[in-house]
Amino acid sequence: EVQLVESGGGSVQSGGSLRLSCVGSDISFGEYGVGWFRQAPGKVREGIAVISQSGDDTPYADSVKGRFTISRDNAKKTMYLQMNSLKPEDTAVYYCAAKLLLATTQPKRYQYWGQGTQVTVSS
Repeated sequence: EVQLVESGGGSVQSGGSLRLSCVGSDISFGEYGVGWFRQAPGKVREGIAVISQSGDDTPYADSVKGRFTISRDNAKKTMYLQMNSLKPEDTAVYYCAAKLLLATTQPKRYQYWGQGTQVTVSS
């Protein structure tokens, strides 16, 4: 059974940093486009950063561009999200997800999801 497990969430003050990790199991990780999504209370889930199978293509949502960096290590079946200059509006549950072949920021296209990790940014 394919599993994705996120870690690294927590509470930080505005301007702080966090690094999220997502480890896959029972999955040919390198064949999958993967991405980070987030969902704040009362809001729809949004794609904030995705990464192609090779790691060469990394589109970001405008809201995080220049502050967040997505990366992956296929040998370790792991994806990362380095989050810097965090703002209160970044507060949400962050999810990693995987889909075969091309990555996209559209959540409905993803077959596998992690359980989510809470990120809270205080002002």
